[in-house]
Amino acid sequence: MQPQAKPANPNFSSGPCSKRPGYNLSSLDVATLGRSHRSALGKDVMARVCEQTAKVLGLPEGYRVGVVPGSDTGAVEMAMWSLLGARGVDVLAWESFGSGWVTDITKQLKLDNVAIHEADYGKLPDLAAVDFNKDVVFTWNGTTSGVKVPNGDWIPDDREGLTICDATSAVFAMDMPWEKLDVVTYSWQKVLGGEGAHGMLILSPRAVERLESYTPPWPMPKIFRMTKGGKLVEGIFKGATINTPSMLCVADYLDALDWVESLGGVNGAIAKSQANLAVISTFVEANDWIDFLAESADTLSNTSVCLTLKAEPEQVKALVKLLDKEGVAYDIGAYRDAPAGLRIWAGATVEAADLEALMPWLDWAYQQVTA
Repeated sequence: MQPQAKPANPNFSSGPCSKRPGYNLSSLDVATLGRSHRSALGKDVMARVCEQTAKVLGLPEGYRVGVVPGSDTGAVEMAMWSLLGARGVDVLAWESFGSGWVTDITKQLKLDNVAIHEADYGKLPDLAAVDFNKDVVFTWNGTTSGVKVPNGDWIPDDREGLTICDATSAVFAMDMPWEKLDVVTYSWQKVLGGEGAHGMLILSPRAVERLESYTPPWPMPKIFRMTKGGKLVEGIFKGATINTPSMLCVADYLDALDWVESLGGVNGAIAKSQANLAVISTFVEANDWIDFLAESADTLSNTSVCLTLKAEPEQVKALVKLLDKEGVAYDIGAYRDAPAGLRIWAGATVEAADLEALMPWLDWAYQQVTA
């Protein structure tokens, strides 16, 4: 039988992700609209973005937070072009975005002494084989594979190289061991459900030391430059952005940060995401036609939940279209480079009740397309 109850919010996209529960444009503080981001008001608001981010995330003393252009991709590129080349590099890839960083390191920057640690979708590479005498580039959570690193225990405290972590679908949803991470990047439109185009770049003191002691041999685009005269441009990390930000997007981001604080901070957001994953896990355990793409429970993502079905790729596409047509679930098809399946966002901006309402619809749609 076709279910009757539908999710109140059918937005399960993995980016841009669903807005927070209760979101309304009228709740945004839009006093900055039409004002320069370099006005006294604009500077105060941009400084608040950096300061409140550090506070909510609980960053260690000396870590810097900056708003950069180009979403998470821009932040990762900025870090790699500015920091890499001083020593060898180990780069990890187990899904499409990590593979993109491999391409940039080997074919764009054309670095020497590069080791690539790869794994198929659903798996992690051998973390014990990573050489931390070199710089290490990796994603914390594979957004397109639903596979995350289980923790930070594999990263030594006495590493020689820098750790550069793409955490766009992990930060605010997973426990991040900040002392083990020298560069962390993310975008507003992932876990917080913010707007696109802006990236966040978090630097440890070790990363700042590298910036001030090493000059890459290649020309540096202006939009990537973080130093001047061999010194960090501190203004970038106090709200003086390299390019003009959208002040409407800034207001939206600050609203999202306030919401995280209302949950009790990052731990509250993490707990909400884990509860969402539990809803999907219960459904998977009860049905033999669906399974997680992640092969190990301790690497199972609690944000970008990727699922495989006992169905042909065309049947999976039909299921996705059917649920979209019914207004039950939008944008839940697997990423274009990933194996055919579903990808359901389970971050804290999604309500468990909506996932509970979705599960019977998955069963119904599957029966329809495979009958």
